[in-house]
Amino acid sequence: MPPPEASRYSNGNKAFLQAMLARGAITFEESRPVIAAILNADEGGNRIRPEEVTEEQFKSYVDAASKAASMFDFEVRSIVHQTTKQRIYAIVNTTSDPQTQLATTYNPDELSFIKRILDAMFEKYNSPRAEVLAITEMQAIKFARPDRRQTIVDEEAQTQTPVDKGLKHSEVEAVLESLVQGGWFERSYASYYSLSPRALLELRPWLIETYNDPDADPEDWQRIKFCEACKEIVTVGLRCDEPECTFRLHEICEDAFWRTRKSKKCLKCSTAWTGEKWVGERAVNRSAGHHGGRNRGGASRRTTANETISQDGPEEEAEEPGENLYDP
Repeated sequence: MPPPEASRYSNGNKAFLQAMLARGAITFEESRPVIAAILNADEGGNRIRPEEVTEEQFKSYVDAASKAASMFDFEVRSIVHQTTKQRIYAIVNTTSDPQTQLATTYNPDELSFIKRILDAMFEKYNSPRAEVLAITEMQAIKFARPDRRQTIVDEEAQTQTPVDKGLKHSEVEAVLESLVQGGWFERSYASYYSLSPRALLELRPWLIETYNDPDADPEDWQRIKFCEACKEIVTVGLRCDEPECTFRLHEICEDAFWRTRKSKKCLKCSTAWTGEKWVGERAVNRSAGHHGGRNRGGASRRTTANETISQDGPEEEAEEPGENLYDP
């Protein structure tokens, strides 16, 4: 069956747009049952199976949805998932920041908590020594309430901003689960929370503006970095062995990238590329002993997150016992 005309915005196109809005993001495989149901409803009984839906039909519905959404400052964009290689399509707000986008779902205290979580992902747990860019629930609970020092500054400044009371532990759990269900966060098998493809699509301009220094030199280390192959943001992937170098690759882009080059040397600093330095939760290790690190007494040397990060920045509060460990 030919796809619907792009110029004719039918009830089927409306239904597909509603399905995208409800899901937050969709892949071609996920769209096939939706499109099959739409086509069967339009044809009044002709049974089209999901596996018969073509990519051409899918792209036609996506294009129509994007054109309709553009009237309200939305558009459909796509990105390849950093680990599964699936291309994901999402309806993206082109004009606002996270607080505006989430304001209809979360109250002011929850929005402040979400901002603190993003700061933790891209600042605290993101340094030249360990680019984790993810956070566990235990770590997230530490950001349930605003920093006391910032609260004192706000009170002294006598700002009109409503007081941020913070969240209870149960509320932290509920917000994290809601962010996963809403398609903003992903939760890994190891229970790390990180930004989803939809969030990376929608928040890309804001992330760069918020966490990168616009006046930095091109070779300076920045908190938001991009894959040299596909040019998308890297929060899960591989990095150069040189800590200050900004060369990054998605693991799914690595083979094709090096296949066309004579040697595996970093294109920015010429360091030999080992493919053994990670970006994302794999930058975390339970102990330095995992790499043979032992102290003189033979016991495994354990390095907490803050001990690792404090070597690159200001001293932080001590972590709780049993906190996740970073690769030294």
